[in-house]
Amino acid sequence: MKIVAVEPIGITPSLAQQLSTQFAQQNHEFVCFPDRDENPDELVRRMSDAEIVIISNIKLPATVLSQCSKLKFLAVAFTGLDHIDLDYCREHHIEVKNAAGYATTAVAELAVGLMLDVYRHITAMGVDIRHALNRRNFLGREISGKTVGVVGTGAIGRKTAELLQCFGCKILAWSRTKYAELENANFKYVDLDTLMRESDIITLHVPLTGETKNLISAEKLALCKSNAILINTARGPVVDMKALAEALNAGRLAGAGIDVFEIEPPIPENHPLCQAKNCVLVPHVGYATREAFNIRINIVMSKIKEYLS
Repeated sequence: MKIVAVEPIGITPSLAQQLSTQFAQQNHEFVCFPDRDENPDELVRRMSDAEIVIISNIKLPATVLSQCSKLKFLAVAFTGLDHIDLDYCREHHIEVKNAAGYATTAVAELAVGLMLDVYRHITAMGVDIRHALNRRNFLGREISGKTVGVVGTGAIGRKTAELLQCFGCKILAWSRTKYAELENANFKYVDLDTLMRESDIITLHVPLTGETKNLISAEKLALCKSNAILINTARGPVVDMKALAEALNAGRLAGAGIDVFEIEPPIPENHPLCQAKNCVLVPHVGYATREAFNIRINIVMSKIKEYLS
């Protein structure tokens, strides 16, 4: 079979050569493209004669998939699958496997990092010090002792809660699936409205589905304390971005840390959050650590070997 990685997903040239040799010994061909190109025509060129394709979060609509008649297996080097036309894959018997769990720690750590940045203005202070400014009487806040609302208690939500409990936080949680074993004196499941009203920090860890799109709406944001902050390392469309920007600028919310948007960055300069007050923005980097990428490559290769066997 021909196995094509349409982007490097952290595979170094030396590892690509090693994988090529290993697969050749089993009479398979392995090709790893050294760059990322999201142009549909280029994707078709790279994928058209492959039976197995490795891809991360590049969009794969039916218009691309329909031109890849040999495709049998998609190894998705990503957790979410909302960028792939799964209906087309099901109809055409293309098996799809993701790399769930590879970035659990990476995303959870970034969520906590964004909380610290929003509370302590780390990014903003870095700009100030380079412009000969001091702290200008700014007083930050501490995570310690805060009530944190964790929206979604899958693997990443649970890991985030675990890290926050080390800070002495009380956890309120809302999730479509509840884990009774998590509940204790400092961890309690509540309804979403209660979580929004009572949390000092709200951190989002749900997948993007029809149910979760715009889950954090203007109405939900209106329930928040004025000194609450919102962190989103999940999916951009889970939040009504325009409503979030309005809440920040009106002082109805104290701050936000955002890693994900309606589109993959770069985002337009006139995006509502670009001018929002006390809003830390990063370009979808939650999953991007060396450790996570190493885990991801191992998961992807194990899925492919399992399929081949």
